Amino acid sequence: MKDSVFTKIIKGEIPCYKIYEDDKTIAFLDIHPAQRGHALVVPKYQVDEFQNLPAADYQALWESVQKVAKRLKDVIKPPRIGVHVEGFLVPHAHVHVIPIHSGLRDFVPADSSNEPDHDSLNELANLLAF
Repeated sequence: MKDSVFTKIIKGEIPCYKIYEDDKTIAFLDIHPAQRGHALVVPKYQVDEFQNLPAADYQALWESVQKVAKRLKDVIKPPRIGVHVEGFLVPHAHVHVIPIHSGLRDFVPADSSNEPDHDSLNELANLLAF
């Protein structure tokens, strides 16, 4: 299987705004966030669909999602934290962890044709980093 963009991030070939990492997962900010603090939690084991992860990697993924969600709640203080699993754009299992302020409309992705605000992303990644 060809390396996904997430595998390239894990290998350090592509930069990211990392906020968490352990031996099985990595979490970083989405560069086109639906909401401030929108993070992706990605297993280091590349598989297209999350339900096909080996059991230990699946468990590690959801444990990391919980850690990232708690960190977002503590730092950004939204009323809720939402998760979104879809995986159509990148063939590598991943979970979107998104601060929720007003419901489902908070899941609408930003316009990816705009250049990311790298300064704001870097500042926020430093604030959220474990």
